[in-house]
Amino acid sequence: MAIYYRWSGGLACAAMILNLVIVMAILAKLRATLTLPGVAGLILTIGMSVDANVLIFERMREELAKGKTVRASIEAGYNRAFNAILDSNVTTLITALVLWQFGTGPVKGFATTLSIGIVVSMFTALVCTRVVYDLVTSRRHLTTLSV
Repeated sequence: MAIYYRWSGGLACAAMILNLVIVMAILAKLRATLTLPGVAGLILTIGMSVDANVLIFERMREELAKGKTVRASIEAGYNRAFNAILDSNVTTLITALVLWQFGTGPVKGFATTLSIGIVVSMFTALVCTRVVYDLVTSRRHLTTLSV
């Protein structure tokens, strides 16, 4: 992502690292053991986070191509991508909750890790990266955006 989306991709990678740190902190607080199914849940979480960031960046590109300003493109990119991100994450979260309800040990570990990861992924992709964009655009007048 850092190569393809340049600065924005680097920001997304930083958000995914923050995502993993928060998930690991929550798992440590719950005294949960990270098993192989849990690692699979983390990998799927990373995939969902990449998907969210790609949706946002592509929407931002579309808005920039229409000739909107950088701030307007960022705003519209997040707003237009929100419904698709929410739909995919809620669907995955429902699936994880069903797996947790009806699964046994390893399946519950996968579902737990995935559930925590999905919620944290929404936070890092939609809130954390947006805050960084807002900070950067409020301090500087940008005419282009590295997306």
